[in-house]
Amino acid sequence: MELPYAEPYKIKMVEHIKRSTQEQRLKWIQEADYNLFNLSSDKVFIDVLTDSGTGAMSDKQWAEMMIGDESYAGSSSFLKLKDTVKKITGFSYFLPTHQGRAAENVLFSALVKEGDIVPGNSHFDTTKGHIEFRKAKAVDCTIDEAFDTSNMHPFKGNVDLNKLEKVFKSYPKEKIPFVILTITCNSAGGQPLSAQNAKEVSALCKKYGIPLYFDAARFAENAYFIKKREPGYENKSIKEIAKEVFSYGDGMTMSSKKDGLVNMGGFIALNNEEVFKQATVFNIMFEGFITYGGMNGRDMGALAVGLDEATEFDYLESRVEQIAYLGQKLVDFGVPVQQPFGGHAIFLDANKKPRKHQS
Repeated sequence: MELPYAEPYKIKMVEHIKRSTQEQRLKWIQEADYNLFNLSSDKVFIDVLTDSGTGAMSDKQWAEMMIGDESYAGSSSFLKLKDTVKKITGFSYFLPTHQGRAAENVLFSALVKEGDIVPGNSHFDTTKGHIEFRKAKAVDCTIDEAFDTSNMHPFKGNVDLNKLEKVFKSYPKEKIPFVILTITCNSAGGQPLSAQNAKEVSALCKKYGIPLYFDAARFAENAYFIKKREPGYENKSIKEIAKEVFSYGDGMTMSSKKDGLVNMGGFIALNNEEVFKQATVFNIMFEGFITYGGMNGRDMGALAVGLDEATEFDYLESRVEQIAYLGQKLVDFGVPVQQPFGGHAIFLDANKKPRKHQS
């Protein structure tokens, strides 16, 4: 995609941001001890810290906010979100939570115990934190290519099947509550997992009787990369690809602040009724009743729309290709980054020195 180009949306509202001088910015960053997390948002003109929960919602999402049903149990907004999750993921059981790490807390409280081993592909930091908090161990089985930022492997989020099987052979089945696949793999630089790898991991898990779960915060973005890079998927829709990938697993956690296109929210989706029943206990303890789980009805309605809109090709193409445009500009200026470019961010390789730019 070449720029300039027409985005597949119209802008109806603008939000004022304050411009500053270079002298002001230097003073502010010194006062913050060079820690950008210490800056107040009014001192930031262009914020590239994260896309998580910071994006604008669509007109249809705002419309849902106006008709949100705040009933404690059985609200229409909850049922709308439950139906949407079922339609997009194929999973039968659903629990809302206030965000992704809350979904991990609820699910892992039900499944992970001291001494357990949880293999995966470069676990996200909160995922690893929830595992280790329970005195269990996260084992990274990502392919070696993921750790070479100059390697152009199209699916650096893939699992090395030999590494995974070695874990299965090294520990008793009872010590491995599940395997978790992060899509896209944020800790590897926003890198996708191929549908073929998901299928192969699923087959290996079934061989050893180990459940398979997804950390699916960026599942739509992952499906976009499958469509663009994996042979045989170029004519499939994003929704078809996402549903196929999910069909290889037993459940998922979701940080809806990413591919749900909302400012706050998350959920757990499952196929196993017994695991669902166990998780409901912790959902009530930590999040709220099982029909709202820490979310307002209006937020559940907005999320239902967001999941549907985030799984459309035009939106994903606009977002992902803008990131690629930024990545290529950085490469052209000699800045070392993780390649191929991720779908939601460019990750700098701090271990490499920048190449001198030739103007």
